[in-house]
Amino acid sequence: MTEPTDQMRRTSLSQKNLRRVSRTEDSSLYPIPGLATDFLHMRVKEGSKIRNLLRFATARMQDEDKNSETSLRQVVFTGSDRGVTKTITCVEILKRKVAGLHQVSKLYYKTVNEVWEDDGDGDAGGSRQRTVPAICILLSKDPLDAQEPGYQPPHTASTEDTDTCGGMTRMPRGPPSAKRIRLEDWSQSVPPLTNRFQGGLVGLPGQ
Repeated sequence: MTEPTDQMRRTSLSQKNLRRVSRTEDSSLYPIPGLATDFLHMRVKEGSKIRNLLRFATARMQDEDKNSETSLRQVVFTGSDRGVTKTITCVEILKRKVAGLHQVSKLYYKTVNEVWEDDGDGDAGGSRQRTVPAICILLSKDPLDAQEPGYQPPHTASTEDTDTCGGMTRMPRGPPSAKRIRLEDWSQSVPPLTNRFQGGLVGLPGQ
């Protein structure tokens, strides 16, 4: 007989009208070497709001550029179970807001203890222990060990094919010999909309 999985246990508890009253995780050390002593820790949960997390983290990282006394150079995002995807999303958005960040990512497992009780009379429904996937991502303004597994260098936009201006990506210009069509010539060569669409106005592509 096969051992029941975490999904089967979760379904069994739901069918018994039980609700989770507490959830604790093991306080294991960060699996990333060389962390600063005063880094910012952003713990991402399943119900966390990405906007609130990024507003706080971005303010702290950008404030360091204006006030050297804060000396905040590193931020660590951690998340487990259903919060892993949201953790990665926060990191990718922050890397676009704050340029030049070195990254080290680590995947690991951690133990979670949950206590459930009856949703009707409040009687204890039991407790369980689960092993869930977790992720820990370090973003640093200072260079990191490039030989460390999971290291990613700062993102640099290529200027060969695209040109970025004010946060907008502009496609490269055409060759100087390309023929330019004047608006007057284009309007004369295109039949009126009323002749082509008798059922009413139809929006042009891109509108």
